[in-house]
Amino acid sequence: MSHHNVVSGCKLVAVLLLWLGPPAEDRHAGRAHAAEHQEHTAHSSVGLEEVVLVIQSQRNSYHARRSVQRKAEILHQAAELGQEWFLGKRLHDNEASIIHHYAFSEDPRSFGYPDPAAGWALSVPLLHRLAERIQHEHLKSDFTIDLKHEIALYIWEEGNGPKLTAVPEFCTEPRDNCATTFTTYLPNCGDPVSKKDVFVAVKTCQKFHLERVPVVKATWEKDAGFLEYYSDVTDASIPTVSLGVPNTERGHCGKTFAILRRFLSKDVPKADWLLIVDDDTLISLPRLRRLLRCYDPKEAVSLGERYGYSLIQSGYSYTTGGGGMVLSRTAVSRLISSGCQCYSDDAPDDMVLGRCFTSLGVPITHSPLFHQARPDDYSETLISLQQAISFHKHWNIDPVAVYKHWLQDTLPRDEL
Repeated sequence: MSHHNVVSGCKLVAVLLLWLGPPAEDRHAGRAHAAEHQEHTAHSSVGLEEVVLVIQSQRNSYHARRSVQRKAEILHQAAELGQEWFLGKRLHDNEASIIHHYAFSEDPRSFGYPDPAAGWALSVPLLHRLAERIQHEHLKSDFTIDLKHEIALYIWEEGNGPKLTAVPEFCTEPRDNCATTFTTYLPNCGDPVSKKDVFVAVKTCQKFHLERVPVVKATWEKDAGFLEYYSDVTDASIPTVSLGVPNTERGHCGKTFAILRRFLSKDVPKADWLLIVDDDTLISLPRLRRLLRCYDPKEAVSLGERYGYSLIQSGYSYTTGGGGMVLSRTAVSRLISSGCQCYSDDAPDDMVLGRCFTSLGVPITHSPLFHQARPDDYSETLISLQQAISFHKHWNIDPVAVYKHWLQDTLPRDEL
């Protein structure tokens, strides 16, 4: 039975209730209680067991069959009202995605999850069950990567709960009969911040100088006002800056904290914002500057794609590094002066920063325009409606083609 029939059933109950008026015993209770009754009904809900439905029919076989059929339909609709519903605009993966832990790899399209821009809804019975369940059951993963997909998985409960039901009234583009709609993730907050107000730090290492750095130079480097490449060696042809931190195979916490200290030093031009990216990050700096106009650099701001670690057990959020980490000068200053630091040079820098900022009470601000993975790892329906700011990783793609398709604006450069 579709959600339209459920909604129709609700309307039918409401209309017949108004038509029939109060039960007979209330009508005979006397006019003295009329005002009190009206006030009570205005502030309380009525259960289906209190509603009498009258089906008007006629005395011949055709109308008798019709009335029996209509009675069965109404009873079925009433039963559906107590069921669990998960409604929204449906998204799905076109191929198995790393950000969804390759779930449903045999048929990625088979599982739907909601587009948060359109909104989504739960029936009250489902909400009650989930609220009870979450009190007694730990999440299966310590990491929160893509909340909308993980919520859909949690509700589905390996087939024991409902899948998302696609509802056309949940919209992201305006059209007739929309219950919701959406404007933009990139609001107009005034003029973009100046190029000189954003200092760009690119993390690289010697083995990627010939492979990844040329991609940065061929795509987005020219949009930067101030940019430095930080490597484990000095290479004048790029040029790179060596911070005296050896390259590590895992996290790059030591290198990142050295970048933070350099950003506050007199060795580089003073800027309001610091952007830290990997050498295989693709980014639109003009779009970033348009986004940053909505934020005050005098506040402690940590901005990017937000992930979570052990959030149910008093964990923390963090800005994932591959999509780009944007920090206000105030945030960097508070972090460095706090004494919070890496527990090792190869610790995951983005997670350590998140832990430090959480301890300092600095919020991690999420923007869905930053992406830790490739365009193919996200729903095309979703990212086609965005003006994406970044993507990450070069494997199995042509990074220059990805940049031109998803990130390069067509407006003349002096208008960006």
